[in-house]
Amino acid sequence: MNNIQKIFESFNNLKVLIIGDVMVDAYLWGSVDRISPEAPVPIVAVKKRESRLGGAANVAINIQSMGAIPVLCSVIGNDRNGEELINLMKDLKMSTAGMIQSSERVTTVKTRVIGNNHQLLRVDDEVMHDLSSKEQSAILHVINQLIEKEKPAVVIFEDYDKGVLNAELINEVVAICKNANIPTAVDPKKKNFNAYIGVDLFKPNLIELKQGVKVDFKKPDIETLSAICEPFRNKQQIKTMMVTLSEHGVYIGNETTKNIIPAHVRNISDVSGAGDTVISVAALCLGLGLNEIMIASLANLAGGLVCEQVGVVPIDKELLMKEAEQVLA
Repeated sequence: MNNIQKIFESFNNLKVLIIGDVMVDAYLWGSVDRISPEAPVPIVAVKKRESRLGGAANVAINIQSMGAIPVLCSVIGNDRNGEELINLMKDLKMSTAGMIQSSERVTTVKTRVIGNNHQLLRVDDEVMHDLSSKEQSAILHVINQLIEKEKPAVVIFEDYDKGVLNAELINEVVAICKNANIPTAVDPKKKNFNAYIGVDLFKPNLIELKQGVKVDFKKPDIETLSAICEPFRNKQQIKTMMVTLSEHGVYIGNETTKNIIPAHVRNISDVSGAGDTVISVAALCLGLGLNEIMIASLANLAGGLVCEQVGVVPIDKELLMKEAEQVLA
């Protein structure tokens, strides 16, 4: 499948199960022209309110933007913000079959207050404790049902350390996927970094890698990264590791390949959401059975493209295909 156009057409046939922490990204936009008499803080005169899907739901948006079908699975609160999140999914015509609303949790909302185009404050409304045994049983039941019914080409673990994913759940889902011959891709965070045993693609960024393996180094060259990633990969029985290196590109390493795909020269505007785009495109390539160099190369291009946009935006499939044809064909 070396033909770029064929690869991009094949994305349309894929279903992707995304399991992890979802949230609402809320924005209050306004202007500031005076300081409060109550405290030395700016007064924001609100002009616009906006709510967007965030966390694992942003991965679902990127999957959808690539033409594939996302199936999102998470536990949210049985609250007003949870209803808003479900409605945002429905607005995008996403399946809500994998969403569980629980009275034991609150729906994560990150509210950003923006005055005169500058972020002044962020307010987080969330709980970060692990799922209860009842919630865990419920999500495992749903995951089993979705895998049987939807037959996804790949499963993504999208971890934001908010409690939906834990070692026990991860191990059970990986076992289910292995039994069903479904590849697994992981976007890890600190708490569960060592819990992802036996997955197919493990994608931390450079900071997460340093925190996860508790090693600090300055130069992310091939020798250093191989020396750090290979022992970890073997210990965790991970098939392929992919580490995003910001302006240095992407490291890809497995039993047969150790390589750094260099970044392309970009006018970087905003790195927000780039990791979500990278795991989305990498997982789709994994679902098609593409080789590790193509996986890393396409994901690298995608991550760079979204960094040219301001704010969290999904990947533009046509733009990515056009660039891939120029760079990779």
